[in-house]
Amino acid sequence: MKKDKALKEEKETISLMIGLYCRGKHDHPDRLCAECQELEAYAHRRLENCQFMPQKPVCARCPIYCYKPAARQQMREVMRYAGPRMLIAAPAATVRHLWQSFKPESQRVRQTRARTFKAKTL
Repeated sequence: MKKDKALKEEKETISLMIGLYCRGKHDHPDRLCAECQELEAYAHRRLENCQFMPQKPVCARCPIYCYKPAARQQMREVMRYAGPRMLIAAPAATVRHLWQSFKPESQRVRQTRARTFKAKTL
């Protein structure tokens, strides 16, 4: 149940960010363009397979890069553009996202980060 709620909130947040980006950059006021629809579907698939749900950290603090490099770059652009605009468009989602960025990491995230760091230093 908790995982379903977390997944739903994450999907809503990412959809909101992609929607803001598409309206602002691609001039699509009513719906997402094909490129943004594809990115949204990809992001939702990645969220559904996230090994850290329901204690998933925000993407910037995640020890695993689950996006392909091109999609990761595209998502960075979306977040850079939409992040500041979310405060006006969806203040509650913005506060929830900011809260998640400051909450302590789960035990599983810490263990994964430690394994990843150890593997890189060997």
